[in-house]
Amino acid sequence: MVDIDMVVYKKIAVAMIIALVVFLLSFMPFTLTQALLLGVIAFLVTLWTNEGLPLGVVSLLPIVLFPSFGILSTNLTTQNYANPIIFLFLGGFFIAIAVEKSNLHKWIANKIFSIFPATPKGIIFSLTISSGLISSLLSNTTTALLLIPVALFLSDDAKLKMRFALSVAYGASVGGILTPIGTPPNLILLGFMQDKGMEAFSFVEWIWMMTPLVFVMFIAVASILSIGVSGAKISFEEEKKELNSEQKKILLLLGGIILLLLLNAPLGSYWGGLGLNESVVLLGGGLLLFAPPFSILDWMDDKGKVPFRIMFLFGAGFSIAAAFSSSGLANEVASYLITFSQHPLLFIILSIAVLVTFTTEITSNTALISVILPIIYALAIQTNMDARLFMMVATVCASYAFMLPIATPPNAIAMSSGAVNVKDMLRYGFALNLIGIFFVVIIADFFWK
Repeated sequence: MVDIDMVVYKKIAVAMIIALVVFLLSFMPFTLTQALLLGVIAFLVTLWTNEGLPLGVVSLLPIVLFPSFGILSTNLTTQNYANPIIFLFLGGFFIAIAVEKSNLHKWIANKIFSIFPATPKGIIFSLTISSGLISSLLSNTTTALLLIPVALFLSDDAKLKMRFALSVAYGASVGGILTPIGTPPNLILLGFMQDKGMEAFSFVEWIWMMTPLVFVMFIAVASILSIGVSGAKISFEEEKKELNSEQKKILLLLGGIILLLLLNAPLGSYWGGLGLNESVVLLGGGLLLFAPPFSILDWMDDKGKVPFRIMFLFGAGFSIAAAFSSSGLANEVASYLITFSQHPLLFIILSIAVLVTFTTEITSNTALISVILPIIYALAIQTNMDARLFMMVATVCASYAFMLPIATPPNAIAMSSGAVNVKDMLRYGFALNLIGIFFVVIIADFFWK
């Protein structure tokens, strides 16, 4: 116990030292409040990274630290923990718990597996696409936790095990951007846009924009991981099971939610949409799982599966974004970056993509996107450029980090499986980082704008 406490003390001490250094370095170019904010953010990011304190605890610290240092009042800080986007995520996770509880994910994965041949290359494509499509509705973390154990039993070959595990991890990261609820940075972007009074992307509009990028990245990930696997043996046997009543109920509910979201999406001058709040649709659908005729979830049994720590992480992210704006720090940093506006649009998009992709390798993508969005927004406003385009590029690139275990939860889960080592992840991840940047820039410049 003493040794464990000493490790925790050291991690907290490291976070405090880094925070102090960042504060001192920031005190010259920025105001006292802005320097304090940067120091607090450095403290939070370090603790998120080295896990000196539990994720949920660190995520609640802004409620204590921001008012204490005069950065943001208690009321203004805590209201970020009740952002409507958080309840959209909660509804989505209720559905995810029901899918996992009923084993519906296995049925879905088997259906996707059946499309591809039972070869090493076919399994890599199957795992990548299965993981990606499932993670577009469930969290990336949940998807990786569910599918990696399945992937590791498909072969006894160590080389294949490594590639299968990476297929799941990378597929989850790639597919997570397909829908607004697929990964936390997506929701933070939507919450930020709502706070700024910007027209947020609808569910359907988001999917329409992301589909080309997700499609080419699926092919890129699976193709690279398939190099050199010819001749390897697999031992996969497809399970053919009929849907039970619970699984049919969940599929029916999912179909109803998707239909509502489709009807809710405006189609130019032809259809204005239902006007429903998407957070209400997702949360309402999730709550129905507790009531007849579904009665699939039980609050006493399943409440422990609800990721409250991730919801607190959202709140921390929204609080950081609010503090960046209210303190004037976003505008101040943007003024230093104003020279970027003199470069061509393609160069600005490329710069944002490279900066975010490689920065998020060493820090939480949620924390990074919370910091970077207010800066990009302020820069775009000052230069009269497309804020939505720049913020979308940053949000996607925050999830497209494939090199290091700490970059994304799926990467960490793949590493913890024992089938992947850092060298392999670096080798494949660096190539995929560059490919991801290339496709994001091209699609953003020719399709999103």
